[in-house]
Amino acid sequence: MGLAIRRVATGLLALLLLAGAGCTTLPRTRVSLADVPVAQAPQAAENLRLFHAVWDLVNRKHYDPRFQGVNWEETAATFGPRVAAARDEKELYLVLNEMLGLLHDSHTHALTPRQARERRTQVRVRTGFSLAFIENCWVVTEVLPESPAERVGVKAGWIVVARNGQPLGARIDFRPQEGEEARWDFLDDGDRPISLSPRATRLSTASRQVVRPLEDGFIYLRFDAFDGVDRRWLGRQLQEHANVPGVVIDLRRNPGGETFSLGITIGEFFDRRVDCGTFTPRGGGRSIKNSWQIGSASYRGQVVVLVEGATGSAAEIFSAVLQDHKRATVIGRRTAGAVLASWFHRLPDGGELQLSREDYVAPGGRRIEGNGVEPDVIVTRTLADIRIGRDPDLAAALEVLRGKD
Repeated sequence: MGLAIRRVATGLLALLLLAGAGCTTLPRTRVSLADVPVAQAPQAAENLRLFHAVWDLVNRKHYDPRFQGVNWEETAATFGPRVAAARDEKELYLVLNEMLGLLHDSHTHALTPRQARERRTQVRVRTGFSLAFIENCWVVTEVLPESPAERVGVKAGWIVVARNGQPLGARIDFRPQEGEEARWDFLDDGDRPISLSPRATRLSTASRQVVRPLEDGFIYLRFDAFDGVDRRWLGRQLQEHANVPGVVIDLRRNPGGETFSLGITIGEFFDRRVDCGTFTPRGGGRSIKNSWQIGSASYRGQVVVLVEGATGSAAEIFSAVLQDHKRATVIGRRTAGAVLASWFHRLPDGGELQLSREDYVAPGGRRIEGNGVEPDVIVTRTLADIRIGRDPDLAAALEVLRGKD
């Protein structure tokens, strides 16, 4: 009787897999389901349906048909059984992203349904402060206005010692639940220990735009994404300040965005179309992209761009293009080195696969992926600077604009 039930369950599981496969290309190396316990069969079926969707999208659409030297068929044999055995969503996505990590691709990874929803809605459960690894410790670099962190008194320049008693590792990605009150142990700006428990809440992750006047008539402009809202905002600012002698474009917290908005944004700083680099899809056929001059402000003043390790994707391309055309001085620290053009694909469970589908090379022939953009002026950021509220990147930018570089 037990054997009969197992055969029925295995047969149902096979039907589920075939039904869920649709027009996808399944790996030749199939996962054996004979040993899947009957009680786990439905979960295993859903896990494998997701696995096949991810595997197939990479197999058909990844920009590199050689998969960076990875035998993509063999990944099915290696990771398929682990995916089938995953007990929950967290374990499932850890295994999927371990597989995708073999591609060494900055823009290919799987987002859980929650992460996909946060990306689309630009709302995420957070406490409201940002960290950077400076002088061998994690340092608070920014506290969002009116956030839980600000309300309990967290300050920029504090060192994070531990979270819930656990020291922070080399990589951090906290996903608190709404209402969670983790205990954070800090050293304040006098290196005195202090513990606080900001209550995690839903906060906007939408881009911030900042404009402010600087000394000697220069203007500071910060925007945190390449999208329609930000490009229109930047265009208005450049038109309103068309006669200022120089602008500082702060991309230090800008992870990138749309290539369409990128092309228009680059066009704001030129009076003609310029080469923005070469994009190459899976099938070859290199395509040189030019800037768009749609409603361009054609700003003629000096330009300085601030960058660092959090500057990614379109923000890196923007920096590289202006650097290669000798249109701007880039100041700060090496960028992320993550510039492959990617698309988001919906997955069966409501998650998403971000998938790199085009390679990129800058106008001067530089390969930015994996290398980043090297600033013209390298600035070291120190804990002391953060604690006294000094911005050494901005100070260096003003020196350049004044002609004292």
